[in-house]
Amino acid sequence: MATALLINTIVRFIQIYTVLLIVRVLLTWFQGADWAYQIMSFLSPITDPYLNVFRSFIPPLGGMDFSPILAIFLLQFVGNALEPLAYYQAGLY
Repeated sequence: MATALLINTIVRFIQIYTVLLIVRVLLTWFQGADWAYQIMSFLSPITDPYLNVFRSFIPPLGGMDFSPILAIFLLQFVGNALEPLAYYQAGLY
């Protein structure tokens, strides 16, 4: 049961972190707005370390950064792979 709780916690964390990544990406469209800068200055230290891993091997193409797409895809893949494991560990299969 403790394993299922741990896996569920990780899955929920991945879901919340994915939302933070999406908000961070969407805010890049509003770089000139003060309100967007304040939110980005809060989100950047949280999301940039993860995104920098992907930026190191996916260079920007034509001024567009495609690394968040792969970053979000990987998070979703891991979350979707762990979720059935949580149900199995809890005996809900």
